[in-house]
This record gives sequence, structure tokens and C-alpha cells, in this order.
Amino acid sequence: MAPFFSIPSILTTIKFFLLFSFLVGMVSAQLSSTFYATSCPNVLSTIKSAVDSAVSSEPRMGASLLRLHFHDCFVNGCDASVLLDEERQAPPNKNSIRGFEVIDTIKSQLEDLCPGVVSCADILAVAARDSVVALDGLGWTVELGRRDSATASGDAAISNLPSPFSSLSELINNFSSKGFTVKEMVALSGSHTIGQAQCKNFRPRIYNETNIDSSFTTSLQSDCPSTGGDSNLAPLDVTSSESFDNEYFNNLISKKGLLRSDQQLFNGGSTDSLVDAYSTNSESFLTDFANAMVKMGELSPLTGTSGQIRTNCNKAN
Repeated sequence: MAPFFSIPSILTTIKFFLLFSFLVGMVSAQLSSTFYATSCPNVLSTIKSAVDSAVSSEPRMGASLLRLHFHDCFVNGCDASVLLDEERQAPPNKNSIRGFEVIDTIKSQLEDLCPGVVSCADILAVAARDSVVALDGLGWTVELGRRDSATASGDAAISNLPSPFSSLSELINNFSSKGFTVKEMVALSGSHTIGQAQCKNFRPRIYNETNIDSSFTTSLQSDCPSTGGDSNLAPLDVTSSESFDNEYFNNLISKKGLLRSDQQLFNGGSTDSLVDAYSTNSESFLTDFANAMVKMGELSPLTGTSGQIRTNCNKAN
């Protein structure tokens, strides 16, 4: 009598089961806007409350939290590695990125609510969105379910993060390597409509470059001498640095971009028309920025069983 299952049919069944399990694993590893709906239902309101309080106390903090997320995602993906010492102390980040205490406060509150559930990477992503909204920008849906890296890379931070001294071609190549179009790069650069920069990052521009408004140069040189004062601050958007609007692009047209990398977007090159368009259409900029932020937040996240949920955002478990 022949066996009830033949060897080929058993193998086929096993292959099907393995494929089904693989596909289920892939689906379960995808990001979702409802990821914490049952495991930590108050996660979004907790983060928003903390961000609103921090930005209300210091509007600049909104830009700092947005920048933390950007500096995280551009280095090996959105995995909260920027909060670990090796990346935090890398030259592009050391004495530059800030807002860690806000993230720590949020993490502590969430650990009390739902221990070991919410990743630091997701906190960074939501805090960035809530910071933009707190400064009157447009919100977006944040997909959740990222996990945290147990390692960081200072070298990757150096090689992946764009420099304030970048040329247009360098900016385009840098963002293109992360999958962004030129239009998305210009929209994301509009994040410089809020926040401030240190003198050391714009000194070469205000003393050596000619594509800059003379009165703007004079006003900046009073607070950023040719030597010394490296940490002195100036607003990235001289018009409205505490409001998430499109004035950044109008500043570029007036040759009042603070960083060399800013003014490169409007300097007789291929991105001039995009700057022109955003300068006259705030809604278009805010929408494109929000869409590009969704895309940025999905850069190589750790999901499923990869990575970990750090108990302390500043060190691996």
C-alpha cells in the first residue's frame, strides 16, 4: 500500500510552509501607523505632550529634535544609533546635535507606561514630526515599529552626513545615495527654515564668498569674528527662524542663505527653479517636505526580531 503522503508531496508542503512563514515574517516586520495601538496606546500623546512643552520653553528645540532624526536616519538607517556615544561624538555631531534630554524624558515616561515596548528610534521619528507641527508646520503620518541598533559608527556619520560646506553636486549625490530625488533634497533642505547654526559652520561663507547679500554679511560678522567665537549662533532663516514656513527659500533668492550648502540651492544651478517654486507656494513646500520626511523615516529600519528595544536610549542593553 502506498503511503498516505508521498515524499514529494511532503517536501512540497514543507516548502510551502516555509515560504508562508517567510512571507508572514516579512509582513509582520513592516512599519505600521497602528503598531502600538494595543501595546502602548498612549505613546503618541505622551511624545506630543513632551515635545510641545520643550518647544514652548525653547523654540530652537524643535529644530534640534528634527535634526536628531535626520542625523539618525542618514547613518545606517533610522535605528537610534545617533544616541549612542560613538556617533554622538563623531565630528559632524559632537557639540552640535542636541535634544537628548527631551528624548530621555520621553523614554522614561514611556518606560513607566509600557516597559520595553517603544523604541528610541520611533521616539525620534515621532518627536521630529511633532516638532514641526509645534512650530506651525504640516504634520504627516509616522509609520512605527522600528527597533534600536545595539551599535553605532562614527565613521559612517562622517561619510554619510552632508557638510555645511557642500557644493550642489555633493548635496545631490549625498541625498541620491539615500534614494532621494533632487526635488526631495531641496524640500528637505527647507528644514533650515527653523533653528540656528554655529559660527564655525558659516564663517568661510561670510568672509570668503561673493554670492551673499552685503548687509547680511556685515550683520553676521559682528557675531562671528574671523577668529574665535566658533560656537556663536545665528539663525538659519534670518526672517522667521521659529516658524516652519517657506521663508528659507525667499532668503536664498535674496542671497541670504546662512550656510554655503544652503545658498548652493540657488546659485545659477539646476535647483534654482525649485527654490523659486517653493518661495511662492508655501503649501507645495510643506506638502513635499512632509512626504519626503515619511520617506526618510523609512530608511533601512530595523524591524521584526532585528535590533532591540533599548531601556536607556543612550546605551545598548
